[in-house]
Amino acid sequence: MATGKNVAQIGATIGRVFSYELVAAVSGLPEKDLTGALGQLIDAELVFQRGAWPHANYQFKHALVQDAAYGTLLREPRRALHARITETLESQFPEIAESQPELLAHHCTEAGLIEKAAAMWGKAGQRSLERSALFEAAQQLRRALAQIPVLPVTPALRREQIKLQVGLVNALMHVKGYADPETMAAGERARLLIEEAEAVGEPPEDPLLLFSVLFGIWVRSIWALTGNVHCQLASQLMELAEKQRATVPLMIAHRVMGVTMVHTGEIAQGRAHLDRALALYDPAAHRPLAMRFGQDIRVAILAYRSWAQWFLGYPEAALADKDAALKEARIIGQAATLMFAPNFTLYTSLWCGDYASANMQCNQLVALAEEKGAFAWKALGKLHRGCLWALTGHASDAVQAITSAITTLRSSGATAMMPWYLSCLARAYAELGQFDDAWRYSDEAMTTTKTTKERQCEAEVYRMAGEIALLSPRPDAPKAEVHFERAIVIAREQHAKSWELRATMSMARLWRDEGKLRQAHDVLDPIYSWFTEGFDTLDLKEARALLDELAQ
Repeated sequence: MATGKNVAQIGATIGRVFSYELVAAVSGLPEKDLTGALGQLIDAELVFQRGAWPHANYQFKHALVQDAAYGTLLREPRRALHARITETLESQFPEIAESQPELLAHHCTEAGLIEKAAAMWGKAGQRSLERSALFEAAQQLRRALAQIPVLPVTPALRREQIKLQVGLVNALMHVKGYADPETMAAGERARLLIEEAEAVGEPPEDPLLLFSVLFGIWVRSIWALTGNVHCQLASQLMELAEKQRATVPLMIAHRVMGVTMVHTGEIAQGRAHLDRALALYDPAAHRPLAMRFGQDIRVAILAYRSWAQWFLGYPEAALADKDAALKEARIIGQAATLMFAPNFTLYTSLWCGDYASANMQCNQLVALAEEKGAFAWKALGKLHRGCLWALTGHASDAVQAITSAITTLRSSGATAMMPWYLSCLARAYAELGQFDDAWRYSDEAMTTTKTTKERQCEAEVYRMAGEIALLSPRPDAPKAEVHFERAIVIAREQHAKSWELRATMSMARLWRDEGKLRQAHDVLDPIYSWFTEGFDTLDLKEARALLDELAQ
């Protein structure tokens, strides 16, 4: 006859909550015996019943009660019980086995069914990726991969291991950060597995696998900028894509080359590559690739192209790309894309002076990153908020937010956009009157552009340095003029009309204050007159007002 202890052991092995149907199927007990044993547990207030028999569910009063019941099982009976639960779920509850592979994976693991456990954890991880449960996906894929080393190597197992490793990379880049050591190690491991498979004549069946791994390595290199590594990887991807002559590799390669060239200050060429990538995108065919390449490809291209449009002097086009990226991200609904879009278009909002939109995007990014356990994205959202505060007169809040977020990002290996962040931090310190700190971070921003080769904000770094020189207790106009001139030269070299306008306005204000009204007007008027759109954005409105003042 069944006792409450026997049934408690079975229930505890199933989980803290278990159904009557499942415990009956696993135990094989007569109805009278089972209901009697369950009654004992209820009377002892060890479990609670929810719902009416025979569709009732039972829950242990406390997790410690479940643990105590489970702990009374010896190792081999426990394994056998997990195996029986696995078989019962598959044979009698197929809908549960199909919809909750992580449940089946857990019981397979505890039963010592290693091969099946690996498959089920892998299935659970892929499912979690699909529904944007990024933290869960990373955990499940780690568990799947942990089962594999003890299994005999077969071609099928190699293929599955590569697939799981690539999936883990996609999860980690959002949970831990693109440049985090664990993410980078997972990417290198994926590449090594593919190379090992090719060496024994077992190349992956999916030709995009190697391409997605190389893409992931490029992403991590551009987040942890070190010289020309990202440029070399971009060239490697373009060469591989041109050999394959297939649409997806070419689309990805043009995206990669476009982003790389924008980062290095070759902005017009970068925009041309992004245009070509966008022209190759087909929503029906390519939206599913978000699972393979971090986020939706079109959204990523639009976000980066909004930068290029603004740099090159087309604010309306930049804002249109920004709005399109955000709109399509919402339509797609994938969490990684929903975090990517506001993060990268936030720069465009800040540069255009649309601070209300920037604030809203910060809030959206931080909230979703918190929900998904994506701590790198959360840090970026807080960093953007700090930059927004630096640009809108909240210097004290800016210093605290930026320094904290930079520390978090650097701990994950990320250095991308650091010159911009450091310049915002320097500006905030200058407004607080802390000029030693202001110059320290301004100098670091200038040094970083040289060491990382990240030049898209280089002109603004020098312009901000000039503004700091003028804010000092003893304003240094000659030093400011040198920095403004350097900013203008860099902007012109890069055809970055928006940076040129901003730097020229700084120069014009300096000359105005020195009484050089005609020179100030003559330097500002040509660059302002070049623009054909965006006259309601902050910089162009300020330029127009300054020209009107100088003309009086």
